[in-house]
Amino acid sequence: MTIRRLTLDDLAACMKLAVDREWPPEERKWRLLFEVGEVYGLDAPDGDGLASTSVLTRYGDDHAVVSMVLTASRYGRRGLARSVMEHLLEQAGDRVVSLHATENGRPLYEQLGFRVVGRAAIQKGVFTGAPSDVTRTAGAADLPAILDLDAEVFGTDRSALLRRMPDFGERLRVAERDGRLTGYGQVWRNDDSAVIGPVVARDRDTAFALIGDLALDDGGVVRMDIDQSRTELVEWATAHGVGGPWPVSLMARGGELPGDRSGQFLPFMQALG
Repeated sequence: MTIRRLTLDDLAACMKLAVDREWPPEERKWRLLFEVGEVYGLDAPDGDGLASTSVLTRYGDDHAVVSMVLTASRYGRRGLARSVMEHLLEQAGDRVVSLHATENGRPLYEQLGFRVVGRAAIQKGVFTGAPSDVTRTAGAADLPAILDLDAEVFGTDRSALLRRMPDFGERLRVAERDGRLTGYGQVWRNDDSAVIGPVVARDRDTAFALIGDLALDDGGVVRMDIDQSRTELVEWATAHGVGGPWPVSLMARGGELPGDRSGQFLPFMQALG
């Protein structure tokens, strides 16, 4: 079978494959990944959709993220995921490559040279906190400062992704101090919940204010993908109604992740690092 670059014409097949593996269809998420990343796959030999998929998203020359590593259940244990992963790693070149791995996927990634560098967990619930007086709705004029702060904290260029936030997200908020941007955050809609992310901030209190205000803006069930080493954030979210973690491993290959992770409070989504 030949690995090929997929297009939006393959979107329905990607969603069908996700459902086959008991993942949600996540149409908006897939559409964004097609826009900012490179989606690869193998056509099913029986002619019924796709046998395997994976996505590579590059951030400048330093970092790339792998996601949506899926193999149709009827083609499991035939080495298809390994073949697609090896193809993606070739495309990534010398970049540090990261991904979020379930326990089922972790052994393959370890064989390919990835190592565990952290643990994250999905937490969901209806936020029960009070609004802050720290954040405000972002406007178009805030985008240059958002991109500058993000490049400083994330450690590489993901401006192509962040420029899509005003159209992709439900709401975008910022915080300032003495005329200087100190943080930004977004909430976006994914199937049955609102996902808060990314949230980048210079300090914990600013991050908590952004997260809380974004959650209250939505008013329903929100999802946060929280680095479990951030015990204060885990405890704060749980105390405010957002708990029930489902853990995954953050893994990296080829070196250390760039940037200042202390300022990265929530990712855009696990699929984008």
